[in-house]
Amino acid sequence: MDTVDVQPLRPGIALVTMDRPDSRNALSPELIEDLKVALRDMAADRAVRVVILTGAGKAFCAGADLKGGDLPARAQGYGPLGVAYRFQEELVDLVLLIREMQKPVIAAVNGAAVGGGLAVALHCDIRIASESARFGSVFIKAGLSSCDMGTSYLLPRIVGAARAAELMLTGRIFGAEEAESIGLVHRVVPDAQLVDCALETAELIRENSEYGVWMTKQGLWANLDAPSLRHAIELENRTQVLGVFTDNMTEAMMAFQEGRKPQWKPL
Repeated sequence: MDTVDVQPLRPGIALVTMDRPDSRNALSPELIEDLKVALRDMAADRAVRVVILTGAGKAFCAGADLKGGDLPARAQGYGPLGVAYRFQEELVDLVLLIREMQKPVIAAVNGAAVGGGLAVALHCDIRIASESARFGSVFIKAGLSSCDMGTSYLLPRIVGAARAAELMLTGRIFGAEEAESIGLVHRVVPDAQLVDCALETAELIRENSEYGVWMTKQGLWANLDAPSLRHAIELENRTQVLGVFTDNMTEAMMAFQEGRKPQWKPL
């Protein structure tokens, strides 16, 4: 892959880096495809428990690449409308892949995360930002709607509808401190400490059982759309009962009694 770098950081933790620094990691068809390949590989690799996603150079991701270039394979043979729609589908496939992975994805946001870059970060489960990070729902600045790539669904749920309305209608750029104050990111750290901080969080996740992490991610995001508390609890009930049969609850109690870390049983 020419535009994505994948490195194992620690056992069970992989760093995926968008590697088009000269274009601020703008989402070209090649980068989109390489990212999808890398993320699918991570999803299929049982040894990988947590993924950290970041950008090379001074930006996380500057959004969709508007300079043209090679068309995605699915857009070949279409006219202007078809090409635009197929490229939009490519972008959406990418962010849904991040959201629907059974493994947590941590966005380590360095520099700009605007437009499609903001959408990529929103689809990650946890967001940690460097002090130099900048955010913006800038689709509207291109003469389009700020409702793009899931932003109109996720941003109001993360920061609240009123704050999301102001950010999406103005398209203004805002910094890491504001992003933390409104709950968009979970933590802001010095630039040089960004990946190390993301790694600390990844290690805390990795210490938990494979089943527990998998079902927590699935249940959390599924219940975001639950029509009622009762619906959410019914899903939780089934998840917990299934978890009993992994024998990991018994192992956790034994480990506590013996003063040691649990040795989780594989699925």
